[in-house]
This record gives sequence, structure tokens and C-alpha cells, in this order.
Amino acid sequence: MDLKNGSIVTEFILLGFSGQWKLQIFFFVTFSLVYGATVLGNILILVTVTFSSMLHSPMYFLLGNLSFLDMCLSSVTTPKMITDLLTEHKTISVGGCMAQMFFMHFFGGAEMTLLIAMAFDRYVAICKPLHYRTIMSRRLLNGLVILSWITGVIHTMSQMVLTVDLPFCGPNVIDHIFCDLPLVIKLACIETYTLELFVISDSGLLSLICFILVLVSYTVILVTVRQRSSAGLSKALSTLSAHITVVTLFFAPCIFIYAWPFSSFSGNKIFSVFYAMITPLLNPIIYTLRNQKMQVAMRQLWFVRVGSTQNF
Repeated sequence: MDLKNGSIVTEFILLGFSGQWKLQIFFFVTFSLVYGATVLGNILILVTVTFSSMLHSPMYFLLGNLSFLDMCLSSVTTPKMITDLLTEHKTISVGGCMAQMFFMHFFGGAEMTLLIAMAFDRYVAICKPLHYRTIMSRRLLNGLVILSWITGVIHTMSQMVLTVDLPFCGPNVIDHIFCDLPLVIKLACIETYTLELFVISDSGLLSLICFILVLVSYTVILVTVRQRSSAGLSKALSTLSAHITVVTLFFAPCIFIYAWPFSSFSGNKIFSVFYAMITPLLNPIIYTLRNQKMQVAMRQLWFVRVGSTQNF
């Protein structure tokens, strides 16, 4: 027994995805490919943004940071989720569970703030192009990135400091693919109504406010472009619709999970897969790999690499 908080539970059982072994193998192969593509795609973007002189601009600086956060966010839960598909008994220690939730909310909170910064960057670039370089200075960019990390720290610490000492006396079964705050809190053997309200007001409200701010920013951009020219509106719609899709796929699961009373919540594994795996894969595809300038920069770096290898 843990004498510190009275817990007798030392590990949690994750039910994960149920089904026959053939289905488990299918999920294993699919998720492994998706995770591999996510890591490789985001590393490729980080390397390109870092070493290509073509991409030393505010937008690509923020995109590089987004790729790093996406890779980290996906790596918090996905590797264990994949390995659990090959095991019959899916368990995780209480400490490991707490670590999963800590880093998931840390990177998630940081990414939410960064997405607002990216929306603001697009607003300045489209609505105030003559002042873009002046407004989006290196000092402001560094400040926005630091703010996103600070937001992540405050967001996760404010919840985990109240969760880590909860007593767990059993049951210890989590019907989910990884440790999620609402489901873990429900297993505590004390009254957690106040903590549930706090998590709803923290995670749920943060997700909702960030989502609204991003949508407002994109709406202002579209209205401004429409007032200037109809041709520009169609181009802006083509670009921003993809961005809005990715933003919605990121925020919708967070709002769905954390903005409702815990008593009505049951772990939605499909939403969690989108949040932990699909969105981190779509971000590099939507934001950068479809970007012509990014493609040119990648080709140039590849030719430089090939040329230096041949000369060596």
C-alpha cells in the first residue's frame, strides 16, 4: 500500500481496442505506419525549416515549432498504444499513467496556444502585409513560442498537482487506449466533484476559447480578403479551409472530452486516435507538404546533400 495517499492500486489495466487477433494486427500495422510517417514527416519539416535559408520567415518558424510539438504529442501515447496491441494484458503503472497525462496536457496546451499564434501570423500577413515584418519580429516570435510552452506548463501542472495524490483503491480498469484524465479521476475512491469541475473549467474552457479565437481570426481574414477581391477570396478559402479542418480535428476531441460533466463521459477511442495520431500526421501534410515553397526547399536540401556526398 502507498502510505502517502492510501492507494492500494499500483497499476491500471487499459482495455484498448477489443476484437480478434486479426483486427489487432491490422491496427498494429496501420498505427505503426501512421506513427512512423508522423515522426519522419515532422523531422523532415524541422530539418528543412532549420537549414533552408528560403524558410527563415515567421510563418515557417512557427510551423517548425508546431512540427516539434506534434511529434512530441504523438509520442506520449502512441508507442505504448501500438505495443499494447500485441499483448493480451495491457497494463500501465500508476506513475506511468500520471506521466502520460502530464505530458499529454503539457504538449496539448502548448500546441493550442501555438495554433492561436499561427492564426495571428496569417492575419497579419494577409490583412496588414506592409507591416508584416515589423509586427512579426523575432522578439515577438520568440515571445509567442515561450508563451505557448509556459501555457502548457501551467495548464498541466494546475491539474496534475491535484490528481497525482488521489487515492486509488480499485477498480483499476480504464476502458480506453491510454490514460485520460476524466477516466482516471473517476477511479479515485474519494469524492472528486470539485476536481471534475476544475478540469472542465481548465481543459474544457481552454480548448473552447482557443478554438473560438482561431476561428475568429480566420473569419476576419476571409472577410478582409472578400472586401478586397473575389479572386483573392477563393484562394484564401482554398488555403484556410484545410487549416480550419486540421484545427477542428485537433480541438473537437478536446472539447468533446473535457467540456462536459464526467458522469456522462465514456472514453471515445476514435476521438482519441484523431487527437493523438491523425492530427499530428495531417499537420505537416496540410500546413507544409502542400506548400510549394516548402517542396522547393526540400528538393534543394536534397540536391545539396546528394552533391556533397558525391564530392566526398
